[in-house]
Amino acid sequence: MLSILDKYILKKYLGTFGLLLLLFIPIGITVHLAEKIDKILDNEVPFNAVAIYFLEFTVYFANLLFPLFLFLSVIWFTSKLANNTEVIAFLSSGVSYYRFLRPFMIGATIVFALGLGLTLYLAPHASKGYNEFTYEYLIRKQDREKGNIFRQINDNDYIYVSHFNVLDHSGGNFSLEHFEDNKLVYKISANRIRYNELDSTYTLQNYKKRTIGINDDILEKRTRVDTTFSFALEDLTPVKYIAETLNYADLNKYIAQERARGSSYINRYVLEKYKRFSIPFSVFILTIIAVAVSSVKRRGGMGANLAIGIGIGMVFVFFDKIFGTLAQQSDFSPLVATWFPNVVFTILAIYLLRNAKR
Repeated sequence: MLSILDKYILKKYLGTFGLLLLLFIPIGITVHLAEKIDKILDNEVPFNAVAIYFLEFTVYFANLLFPLFLFLSVIWFTSKLANNTEVIAFLSSGVSYYRFLRPFMIGATIVFALGLGLTLYLAPHASKGYNEFTYEYLIRKQDREKGNIFRQINDNDYIYVSHFNVLDHSGGNFSLEHFEDNKLVYKISANRIRYNELDSTYTLQNYKKRTIGINDDILEKRTRVDTTFSFALEDLTPVKYIAETLNYADLNKYIAQERARGSSYINRYVLEKYKRFSIPFSVFILTIIAVAVSSVKRRGGMGANLAIGIGIGMVFVFFDKIFGTLAQQSDFSPLVATWFPNVVFTILAIYLLRNAKR
């Protein structure tokens, strides 16, 4: 049963967090719009497409920074409690520091649950629309193409495309090589490949198929061929683009598929998977740090607490980005890269909490 103290702090916790989101998200939208408005006007983008894009950008932006927004909001309202000597009054009434911390953790649990739903399902959907709009209207044509895609799609087949355009689902200089017992059996090549969404087929232009024979090879040439392949369109999609747009269930399936293929990009996918849990979980750690830092009345008041909080937040982001990049660009464990910042800041949270309790 929640006490009056619990309800009071919980209301402040969730209310200040919501208010900070309402303040910063429009600022983020305004800055982003100012940066992109020239390209939007030049490309004569329909208003409804722009409106949907900024709605999806709002979800994308909130998912990216909501732990930091929460961190700053907790520092803000807890500093106000400390400056008004409300914290001292609570603790002087016989309430222990851990009991004082309880409504904060209840609020963190609520935000964690909301954040988990956001990162697992809602944010990937928004990210897909955000990326598709970006590729369609905001990126130069030459930047829309993913170059030199070479992938193993199963135990026997390898595909190559010199470039792939995500807008019209087409690529150039396509080839597929089929091996059996480490020997090339046949090779299919085409000047252009295009995916047809209506029937999930591929159209190949200037099609050639060379079948390796014992004495002579068999060469087949056709101007155009419509066919199916065992690989999916996602196999020709930019790596970063697809990782952000899959919900958790689909991402797990894709990781299993890519691991079986021996993909060299597997660390990127696994890192994205772990981040969907580590980012919401950081809410608990950042809440404890924020309370420990701001529940003490300082000479500099709220400004000093905010300065300390912003410094800690920047270090957290720095750790997250550095280790994330390390996992993407090397064989460094994605699990360690994702959770190491949380482990370090958990130790910091325990240290600060003990000092604040004294």
